[in-house]
Formats: sequence, C-alpha cells, structure tokens
Amino acid sequence: MRVVIAGAGSVGRSIARELLSHDHEVALIDKSPAAMRVAQVPEADWLLADACELPTLENAQVAEADVVVGATGDDKANLVFSLLCKTEFGVPRTVARVNNPRNEWMFDQSWGVDVAVSTPRIMTAMVEEAVAVGDVVKIFTFHQSGADILELTLPPSSPLVGTRVGAIAWPADTVLAAIVRGPLPIAPSIDDTLEAGDELLLVTGRDVDTAALQKLLVEPPSRA
Repeated sequence: MRVVIAGAGSVGRSIARELLSHDHEVALIDKSPAAMRVAQVPEADWLLADACELPTLENAQVAEADVVVGATGDDKANLVFSLLCKTEFGVPRTVARVNNPRNEWMFDQSWGVDVAVSTPRIMTAMVEEAVAVGDVVKIFTFHQSGADILELTLPPSSPLVGTRVGAIAWPADTVLAAIVRGPLPIAPSIDDTLEAGDELLLVTGRDVDTAALQKLLVEPPSRA
C-alpha cells in the first residue's frame, strides 16, 4: 500500500515509521526545512514542498496513493490537502488530523475527509473509558458513514453477565465487534458467554438508540 503523509513533524514521522514497519510504501511532504529529518525515517520518500499545492502533489505521485494522511499541525492545511487529494487525484481514502476540536465539524466529506482523528477527543474518550464502568463511551466516529465505535465495560450487575452472545437481541444497526477480557481481545462467536468486567466494542449506525443499548447492557430487569 502506498501512503502519502502531509506533515513531517513528530506525528507524521511516527505514522511513517509504523507504516514502514508493516511493509508499506510511504512518502513524507513538508514545506519546512527544519522538518526534513530524513535520517530519522530513511526508508521513506521525502519532499520539501507545500502539500497544499497541486504541483507538489503531482511530484509526490498522490494519484498512485491508496491512502493520504493530513498530519500537519495546521487544520486548514490538513483540510486543503485532503480536498485536493480527493477531488483532483481521486485518492480512495483520506485521513486528517484535527488539532483544534472546535474545527472538527469541518472534517467531513465536503472537505474530502473520510476519517478525522481528533487527539483531544480520543484522549477524552480514553479517560472516560478508564473511569466509567457501565457507561457507553463513544470512541470513534467514521465521518463518511456516520457509524460509531462504542465501548462499555460490563458491570457485575449487568443482566447480560452469563449470557451467550447468540442469545442477545441487539438493537438495530448494532454489531458486537470485539470482547476484551483482561489482556486478550476476543472475536465474539454466538457461543461466547459475556462475563463481568468484559470490555465490549460495538459498531453502531448513526441512528442507533444509545439509551436502549445502555438499558440492554447495564440495567437489571425490573422485579414485579
């Protein structure tokens, strides 16, 4: 897979190193000479230029990229880079870094962004996940589809403790994607049984009833 990354700062270089370790082809673009730390990621292709200009993207062979990543510290640059890659070069998938959460509403298909990654939002979700057993926490939103990844740690009082996955009537547009039990991720089958303390990762549609989901997972049945 070929990936072109705009922004060769610490974030861009970290992404590049990770992708290269998985045998992907990576190009890094940055207009700042100070960012040209080629020795830190020697396996990548480097380009000293403005990623928001068409000639730069042509030189970087963006048209041949499978994915592009806007990883600069400037939200405007990440948006313009994503839009040009999507509209001018037809890149199949664009990922953009959101630096200021107040700008997150712009990172959608209208600006050519398929996936927006907001570090503050992810960190907030991780904090909530760490302290909130029994609460549904939104981890990630796919901007192209509107689907969400939700997490919930199953409390001991949950009515689903001891229940087979195949016996659970999930709300519409809800899929149990993974169970994390201790250090082990589990791909759930219909015969797996939920246990107290399980971390459930669910993929839901944009119109899912989160209140109904919370009730299903957490609230014990009422006693007559």
